[in-house]
Amino acid sequence: MPPRPVRTVVRSSGLPLDMEKLLAARLHAVKVRPYLAGALFALQVVEDHTVLTMAVDAHWRCYVSPGFVLRTPVEELAGVWVHEVSHLLRDHHGRGERYAREQSAYGAGERLRRNIAADFEINDDIYGDGLPQPAGAVLPSLLDLAPGLLMEEYLRSTSMSGLPVELSWLDCGSGADGHTRPWELGPDGANGLSRQEQDAVRFRIAEGIRARPGDAPAGWRRWADEAFHPPQPWRQLLGAAVRSAVSAPGVGDDHTYRRPSRRSAALPGVLLPSLRRMPPRVCIVIDTSGSVSDGELGSALLEVAAISRAVGGRRDLVSVISCDAAAGVAVPLCRAENLELMGGGGTDLRSGFAQALRSRPDVIVVLTDGQTPWPSAQPRCRTVVGLFARPARAVDEDDPEYSPDTPPHWARVVSIG
Repeated sequence: MPPRPVRTVVRSSGLPLDMEKLLAARLHAVKVRPYLAGALFALQVVEDHTVLTMAVDAHWRCYVSPGFVLRTPVEELAGVWVHEVSHLLRDHHGRGERYAREQSAYGAGERLRRNIAADFEINDDIYGDGLPQPAGAVLPSLLDLAPGLLMEEYLRSTSMSGLPVELSWLDCGSGADGHTRPWELGPDGANGLSRQEQDAVRFRIAEGIRARPGDAPAGWRRWADEAFHPPQPWRQLLGAAVRSAVSAPGVGDDHTYRRPSRRSAALPGVLLPSLRRMPPRVCIVIDTSGSVSDGELGSALLEVAAISRAVGGRRDLVSVISCDAAAGVAVPLCRAENLELMGGGGTDLRSGFAQALRSRPDVIVVLTDGQTPWPSAQPRCRTVVGLFARPARAVDEDDPEYSPDTPPHWARVVSIG
């Protein structure tokens, strides 16, 4: 997904925002932390005089105080850019909401604890190597805690009662703790990223860090390894389909002169083409219903990229369908992270199967949580079902007696995550 142009939403009048200085700081952050470049360019700037420094919401908007930009050196501003985008990449808003629900920990004091614990998690990876540590940076050493822990571990290990009162001003926005602020634009405001776009950014950053792990600190390498599970071995899973496609009549009869046929030896002066084995055509049906989480959609993107590699990088042989209660149009694959997964309603993958069969694929791959009706008849091609990890018995919140049907016997089933 290419970087969006920066758009500034002005929330109030007063001191103007020095956009040139702010963007110079972002470019410095990109220079010294190149593995975070895609995420830094994805942030959308909102000028806001009610914010004390800089803060982010859960929709990847960055709220900026003009006064803070004016009085802060460019190198320190670059560190704030990295700090705020780290909250979003590490999903502190989603994790903060889950922790609040599990612990029934609500209120301003609990919000501050989550924000500080999230800062502890990321600040020990940020400073140094071109990003100077500002005075008063919130580090685990303030409470004699070990560096390198997760937000949840800091929250459970201490009450944080020993923190200085001066930190009560700390507010990185809902992107740091999951608690919506009155000054945020909300899900329907301008220039926010959808959950699929957010997953695409995380996917791209994690893939880049894994590709060149020596460029990133240990904390970011650990995040990249854990953000998305290792993909399935699709080369092996699709192997039977490849062999079937090659041996089927009329399939694989693609002639090539790159390697002449051995029969040419019997016909001097005549060059005969050989038959080239063709990888299978794969149609991927992704369950985008409301019961599928953001993390699972991110995992689906990872599997799509792995399937593309398994067919030799032939993206023209891979198409993708988003499906909730109804199926979308089969979209040819360009890049996995550029896919726009539409949905959010109920689930009925029968329409997804029907749409997939129109493209006459050799293999249908379905990525789902399994809470769906299945086709009554076996498709005329091989089927692989990737099931997102679920408890042994998934329950519909509206019907405690509901238990989804297992995938049909004719599908090969693998676990995702």
